[in-house]
Amino acid sequence: MSYASVDPLPHQLHVFVFTVTVAVMSVDLGSEWMKMAIVKPGVPMEIVLNKESRRKTPTVVCLKENERLFGDSALGSVKNPRTVYRHLQSILGKKQNNPQVALYQKRFPEHQLQEDPVRGTVYFKNSEEMQYTPEELLGMMLNYSRALAQDFAEQPIKDAVITIPAFFNQAERRAVLQAAQMAGLKVLQLINDNTAVALNYGVFRRKDIDNTAKNVMFYDMGSGSTTATIVTYQTVKTKESGTQPQLQIRGVGFDRGLGGFEMDLRLRDHLAKLFNEQKKSKKDVRENHRAMAKLLKEAQRLKTVLSANVDFMAQVEGLMDDIDFKAKVTRTAFEELCADLFERVPRPVQDALSAAEMKLDEIEQVILVGGSTRVPKVQEVLLKAVAKEELGKNINADEAAAMGAVYQAAALSKAFKVKPFLVRDAAVFPIQVEFTRETEEEGVKTLKHNKRILFQRMAPYPQRKVITFNRYSDDFAFDINYGDLSFLSQDDLSVFGSLNLTTVKLSGVGSSFQKHTDAESKGIKAHFNMDESGVLLLDRVKLGNTISTLFGGGSAEPAPNVTEPVQSSHTLSVCDSKFCTEFGEFENLCMNETSVYLVLKVMISLLLKEENDGEKSGSVEPEKELEKKAKPQKKTKISEDITVELVINDISDPTADDVTSSQKKLQDLTDRDLAKQEREKTLNSLEAFIFETQDKLYQDDYQLVVSEEEKEQISAKLTEASEWMDEDGYTATTKQLREKLSQLKSLCKDMFFRVEERRKWPDRLAALESMLNTSSFFLRSAKLIPEDDQIFTEVELNMLEKVINETTMWKNETMAEQEKRSPKERPILLSKDIESKLALLDREVNYLLNKAKFAKPKAKAKAKNSTSSDKSSKANSTAEEKVILPTEEKSPEEVQPGDAPPTEESTGHIDSDSQSQPTEERTTTGRSATPVADNAGEL
Repeated sequence: MSYASVDPLPHQLHVFVFTVTVAVMSVDLGSEWMKMAIVKPGVPMEIVLNKESRRKTPTVVCLKENERLFGDSALGSVKNPRTVYRHLQSILGKKQNNPQVALYQKRFPEHQLQEDPVRGTVYFKNSEEMQYTPEELLGMMLNYSRALAQDFAEQPIKDAVITIPAFFNQAERRAVLQAAQMAGLKVLQLINDNTAVALNYGVFRRKDIDNTAKNVMFYDMGSGSTTATIVTYQTVKTKESGTQPQLQIRGVGFDRGLGGFEMDLRLRDHLAKLFNEQKKSKKDVRENHRAMAKLLKEAQRLKTVLSANVDFMAQVEGLMDDIDFKAKVTRTAFEELCADLFERVPRPVQDALSAAEMKLDEIEQVILVGGSTRVPKVQEVLLKAVAKEELGKNINADEAAAMGAVYQAAALSKAFKVKPFLVRDAAVFPIQVEFTRETEEEGVKTLKHNKRILFQRMAPYPQRKVITFNRYSDDFAFDINYGDLSFLSQDDLSVFGSLNLTTVKLSGVGSSFQKHTDAESKGIKAHFNMDESGVLLLDRVKLGNTISTLFGGGSAEPAPNVTEPVQSSHTLSVCDSKFCTEFGEFENLCMNETSVYLVLKVMISLLLKEENDGEKSGSVEPEKELEKKAKPQKKTKISEDITVELVINDISDPTADDVTSSQKKLQDLTDRDLAKQEREKTLNSLEAFIFETQDKLYQDDYQLVVSEEEKEQISAKLTEASEWMDEDGYTATTKQLREKLSQLKSLCKDMFFRVEERRKWPDRLAALESMLNTSSFFLRSAKLIPEDDQIFTEVELNMLEKVINETTMWKNETMAEQEKRSPKERPILLSKDIESKLALLDREVNYLLNKAKFAKPKAKAKAKNSTSSDKSSKANSTAEEKVILPTEEKSPEEVQPGDAPPTEESTGHIDSDSQSQPTEERTTTGRSATPVADNAGEL
């Protein structure tokens, strides 16, 4: 248990909370890089360093036949690019016919992508034994990120906040959650990366946020995509914690394909073209996957260098057929290669402004985020597009998302208390409910298709919504689909995937109505929830009816507790009457203005109530009114759950068996990695033991204690083990290596023991000698204390003297016996025995010192022949004499053995009736805690 707090700034003091010691982490899951951050007690918001002590790790996994590599190690495996998997984000939650899958296959032709016959998604097939889905590979990366965070935090971690692109749809968000589930990671929240950046920016500028709205745009160009986000910062009042800062996502614009990786690929193809033009080889370098992987690595380095230089010499040793490649590339040539990409830079800005319904002059600052914004041409085009004097570069472009996400992780975790910072994220894509009902107009029955907006574009979440279906008395179904996506381009729509999300089939509606025929229908209520991760959930569907009865008449089943929607939720009524249709459209328009919506609804209900009351007051007689008051009506609510069947229409989730199988597959790989690490550790220990022991045999300390026969035996066994290592050791199992190491250690055990004992003797014996001197001096000093001031009993002093004598005798006899023995024999003088003697002496002396420390001075007796006046004068003139003891208050040197005892004049008279303070009685076998009164004799 500990106190934990997250404090991003020194002057921001947070309230501490008593919690269980547990760390949380964040994972900024980028296309090319991932960054991890942790919060643990005493370590607020810190970026995790990987095994290479770098602050970011390539999002790459390499799967070979017998090993698995991650990060930089996996990226270095260019010899076989078929086993290296990266940029998995682009194919998460995608079916095989998605253009994004075709683009991935074009970029990485070395991989073989197959279609899942059940889900329609893709998986990587390297061999019949090595087949992995993108979710499984991403799960491996998440598991690796947790391992790095745990090593850095030095404690287990299970809770995490993971960043994802804001434009991820429902299928893509569920895919990330599935990957985390396979990795055994508990996801506190999926947070949009632009929201995490905005949170990090706001947390460190809390004092600058007031009740005046401030609009900031974050322009994030990463490796795979680009996102522009408009955020409004403002303080708001809350019931729970008063006035607090808040960020609200107002507008989001994005380009899924605009990023640094596409620039890398174009540079790679340009280098391949230059190599082919040099005609050093008859083969086309573009047909060689290994050579293209080398060129891609050089292209990434080249792009970084060209951001600071106008030209650079690209070079790759042994590119293909042992042919070296070297070519000069200029920044101008690079900008010409990516000219069409730079033209797309302003588009996300315009889309974000359109979504937020804002103008450019309302934006106070445009801040750069993401590694690809360091390209000079990107900044040049963007600066012109936003018409600002300069672009903001006052946050860490690489780590802002990870730091914002870990702050959110601390806020969501029960282990930490942070200052509230309200976050209102926004749904980029609208979602609506669609249903078909049979209607009758003028005797003609027709099917009418209805739509109701559930979440509009840029609607804030988390948020709950309730839709009430009226005029349904039998089982029915409705669809949950995306709303109007006309703001997306045709290319974006083709990549988006299915526009249909889920079909909801309700059963048990008809039987419920038949069961309660006398009930007044309140409709079928469907409760929706868009959670903190932006994932839409259908919580429950209930049938809500009301039965009107009089007191004493009839009974109804008690209504179960029904959770009411939270304050931010809205209830949409769905019916086919003209009023309901028109009012439903009006209600949808007011959906984002909760207060206006509620006020108008209350006003309408009040007007209707006044009209009904007026009519009733003119037609009802007084007697009937009295009778009505005498027998008031009571309404009993009935609420029943409806059986719900969900049919997923975009991408079906893996079954429970599939998830279990994937978890086992990943765990088997983890176990294999751990077993391999353990074997390598044992192998290294065995090698080190052989070499170090062979060297020790020729050191002076070891030659002194080992005989020639023993030395030859040990040397022969070490040589034999070394030869075994060269022949069979590197293929031996971990068990065989451990057994070999155990045998060698057992053989050398006695030699190591003799050397270690002789090394310990000087310090241990010096400590024992010092303790004997101190104890003897203490004993002599204690015996010099006058009898009437003595606080130690004779038994206690005798006990200390006995221990000193026995220890001295043991030391002298044992050392004499040890001198007779050969250094090559097992020693009789053991360091553990010396330590035992030291502990015994220390215990005895400390016992007496503690007794002296807490002892109280004895009362002084009065002279029998003194008068009352003499007693008074002596009491005023005579000072109390303190007993000098070798305690912490006075050093032992102040009491010398030859000092004279105090005289009667200096100590005053002692009355015969006075008694000394209680002391502890010692026995010859130990100490007793029984206090006894030691009566002082008459002086």
